[in-house]
Amino acid sequence: MTKRYGNLALIYSIMAMVFGVFYREFTKFRHFSGLTNLSVIHTHYFLLGMFFFLLLMAVEKVFSFTGNKVRKNLVFYQIGINITALGFLLRGLAQVLGTELSRGMDASISGIAGIGHLLTGVSMVLILLEIRKKAV
Repeated sequence: MTKRYGNLALIYSIMAMVFGVFYREFTKFRHFSGLTNLSVIHTHYFLLGMFFFLLLMAVEKVFSFTGNKVRKNLVFYQIGINITALGFLLRGLAQVLGTELSRGMDASISGIAGIGHLLTGVSMVLILLEIRKKAV
């Protein structure tokens, strides 16, 4: 399982770099200099993706905590990260392109990011509780 965690850390680091370059180049191409949610996709993928899985890799080596519950929670964790990134991407594209969003669309994008954060946060807590069980 440590190798899988390492592979996931690598995938998320690549995704973080891709979205970092996309943010920089897209805003430059559109001559946009304001604040945009595109900038946070990069950091979310680095911290919640790469860093978290590197941490899990190290902890797995020590405690061998990964079981079926953890695997299931990791699926929801990754779904949550990517739904969150989708919400940021949609909001950021609208910001850079200057798209006027209806109240419903604005609320929908916020809801997408919120659902992603909720899935990520709950899954992370459940994974950490499983690690705590093995550590004690």
